[in-house]
Amino acid sequence: MTQSQNIQTPHGLFSGYDLGGFFDEMFDGSGVPRPHYAQLHRTLGGMSATEFRARCELADLTLVNQGITFTVYGDTAGVEKPFPVDLVPRIVPGQEWSRIERGLKQRVRALNLFLHDVYHEEKILKDGKIPRELIVNAPYFRRGFVGANVPGDIYVHVCGTDLIRDYDGTYRVLEDNCRTPSGVSYMIENRLILTRVFPSLFRENFVRPIDAYAGTLLRNLRQLAPPGRDDPTVVLLTPGVYNSAYFEHSFLAQQMGIELVEGRDLFVDQNLVYMKTTHGPKRVDVVYRRIDDDYLDPLAFRPESGLGVAGLVNAYRSGNVALANGIGTGVADDKAVYPYVPEMIRYYLGEEPILEQVETFMAWRDTERDYILDHLDELVVKATNESGGYGMLIGPQASTEERAAFAEKIRENPRDFIAQPLISLSRSPCFFSDGFEGRHVDLRPYILCGIDDVTIVPGGLTRVALRKGSYVVNSSQGGGSKDTWVLRDDPPGQSQTMGGMSQQQFLKGAQS
Repeated sequence: MTQSQNIQTPHGLFSGYDLGGFFDEMFDGSGVPRPHYAQLHRTLGGMSATEFRARCELADLTLVNQGITFTVYGDTAGVEKPFPVDLVPRIVPGQEWSRIERGLKQRVRALNLFLHDVYHEEKILKDGKIPRELIVNAPYFRRGFVGANVPGDIYVHVCGTDLIRDYDGTYRVLEDNCRTPSGVSYMIENRLILTRVFPSLFRENFVRPIDAYAGTLLRNLRQLAPPGRDDPTVVLLTPGVYNSAYFEHSFLAQQMGIELVEGRDLFVDQNLVYMKTTHGPKRVDVVYRRIDDDYLDPLAFRPESGLGVAGLVNAYRSGNVALANGIGTGVADDKAVYPYVPEMIRYYLGEEPILEQVETFMAWRDTERDYILDHLDELVVKATNESGGYGMLIGPQASTEERAAFAEKIRENPRDFIAQPLISLSRSPCFFSDGFEGRHVDLRPYILCGIDDVTIVPGGLTRVALRKGSYVVNSSQGGGSKDTWVLRDDPPGQSQTMGGMSQQQFLKGAQS
């Protein structure tokens, strides 16, 4: 469908819903609810705007009471803001999810093999599959860790891979987040909020649970401990309360039952890491760090950093403490390296990629740079090592002045930029005042890599661009989120889990 079309429906909240010419998650091109959304559509369509607003108010109250917030840097109006949650879940059928899961596991295995290779034998560079200068000159390539070994040869223990759906519904990988991916706490909290404000939805739909995330992550982290540490101590290292993801750091530490620490809470002695406690120093075996490499250790990286731990890198290199994610993983999620991931899959696994990517132009190549500069009004330009929606130009929505400024940046530092066509992201219904309107969404599943296996919780964080017409889903740029449901292929019996808990537990919790 290439032009707007309003859905003609007797259901009041969907009355006049505009497909807008985009692939819609709930409705097909003729405005008929997709089979896996049929029950949800009937339930929501039977509600009044007043009823739905009451659920939204309950959700907002829950968010405020639980302190579910994020920080927008540079916002003078305040430090913390409640995280916007839309109450219409995004639904993924079981068979559809199975393909996504297989594709993500394939991808993260290739990325881990790539990282081990570039820090050891460099076979893929020697064979000319990836330009050597692209890797060794990457900002997050850590020369000092060439030859260093990590537990199980795993560098990426937690990966958040962003997926989009294009105009025909094809899932495509937009980028991989291999350093310190965030957002998983909102995935979990969205589920808890929806079970509280919309318990009936879980009675009507068979949703796979996501509550195993924290336990799986803790198990994987404990497996990384140095030899001989039978009861390893795991901590979560946070930059502190002013970090945008501090709520998530404290949430995950609580969920895993581990200590949340800042750099000042740790010290290194004889290449061993210790935590300060009221009972004296306690050795730390594994650090789940939510601090970027540059701030991790003032003796190894930025000397002015007060966030890290002096001597931590030497302890890591000596094998006396494990870090998740590993140092140097950033070279794998460099946007200039992203176009080569399909080649990594073929090279290391001997397989064809299961998931497609977005066509990408690299400004460091002369012919592709010329194309980018000649088509800035059609492309999305991204800085290769920025995140959170920063350092990006959406050409079709930018002014002439903004495009000219970006053109100058590209000419000055071509290695720092890539460009992609503006993909018509799929849309999903969101509630606004008196009814539902379509808004663009993406999906960030979370991949956990253990010593023995790769696990993906069935779902992920659906991020939504709440501003009308916007393609930017990041919370710092006006985005919000939705609960993501992966449906069971075989509906469970009464004793099986629904929405992450047994039916009896679920109903009791929803009524409390």
